[in-house]
Amino acid sequence: MTSVVARSLAGLVVAAAIGGGLYIAFSEKPILVDLASVETGPMQVSVAEDGITRIRNVYAVSSPIAGHLDRVKYSVGDPVSAGESITSIHPLDPPFLDTRTRTELMAAIDAARSSIAVAEVELTRARTSRALAHASQERARKLAETNIVSESELERLVGEVELADAQVRSAEAMIALRRAELASAQARLAQPGQTPIAAGNDQCCVNIVSPIDGIILSLNAKSEQAASVGQLIAEIGDPSDLEITVDVLSADAVKIRPGSKALITDWGGPSALEAEVERVEPSGFTKVSALGIAEQRVNAIIALKQQPPADLGHGFRVIANLIIWSSDAVMQVPVSSLYREGGDWAVFRMEDGRARVTPVEIGHMTDRRAEILSGLSDGDQVLLYPGDALEDGSLISDRSAAN
Repeated sequence: MTSVVARSLAGLVVAAAIGGGLYIAFSEKPILVDLASVETGPMQVSVAEDGITRIRNVYAVSSPIAGHLDRVKYSVGDPVSAGESITSIHPLDPPFLDTRTRTELMAAIDAARSSIAVAEVELTRARTSRALAHASQERARKLAETNIVSESELERLVGEVELADAQVRSAEAMIALRRAELASAQARLAQPGQTPIAAGNDQCCVNIVSPIDGIILSLNAKSEQAASVGQLIAEIGDPSDLEITVDVLSADAVKIRPGSKALITDWGGPSALEAEVERVEPSGFTKVSALGIAEQRVNAIIALKQQPPADLGHGFRVIANLIIWSSDAVMQVPVSSLYREGGDWAVFRMEDGRARVTPVEIGHMTDRRAEILSGLSDGDQVLLYPGDALEDGSLISDRSAAN
């Protein structure tokens, strides 16, 4: 009897073990998932693009005349004041003379010397005539006192004296003219290097001055050289007058308005810089992206709200985050919880330990968060990164709780 009871108990134990094993083997196992809560909080949508800093007004200093430019003693980054001389321009040296031109100039010099000699002879003749005229006038005046010479004859002699004086002045002017022609011909004979320019001579030099208080941004002519009219010498700007230009897609440009807030990041400093959109240019341009795609882009000009940092200069790269929409209280979920269900958006919502398919309507979306307009309530838990193994009613378990 005892052996029968023992065998019965052993059979029951074996049956229970087999039944328990079969239950464990064929029962539904919960799927480990990552959960996130639906919460209400601030949200903003922004467009992040590379930007370039630039000084708002860059002054190009150029040569107003052709001449010989002195060496610029300043370097890029040096401060300058308004009206301060940067460099000077001297007259150019005369060109080299070929044999024909030199022979012509030598002949012109000889001709000028001969003309001077002729003019000096004319001057001597005029002076002699003038002396005779004055003597005749003096004698006639004495005879007129005794009525031997008539008044008309005296007047004629006075006219001859005036004419003789004029001829002397004409001869003297002719000599001065011929001497000037001689000096001109001799000056044209000068070769390069034979007419040195005295430094500091304000009558022969043009000083190139800074138009504003600022720093030198670039030097296009550093060494001593010949300068042409309009040649760029330097660029000068005020580093405190800084703005940022950002090229954005034309589809994003229509959402950006003047006055929109912006944050400047990745400029090298510890914190973001507050800024606002000053204007969006009305015309776009085509730019080929790194992937070789032609895109239509538009420049947006951004102004900093505070004084720019001293370390931020002209032509620096930054990241501009242009805020196109923001709200202080928005129901939102992580973007990683969304998936497409029949062309619409949906999430898996945790309900009593099971995943329930929940269609949702979304509004604004960023790269991390999405605005929920309907379908969920504040505090609901949704599944992140839903996989193919999940379906409506699947048993789930929080991965963080399991660990």
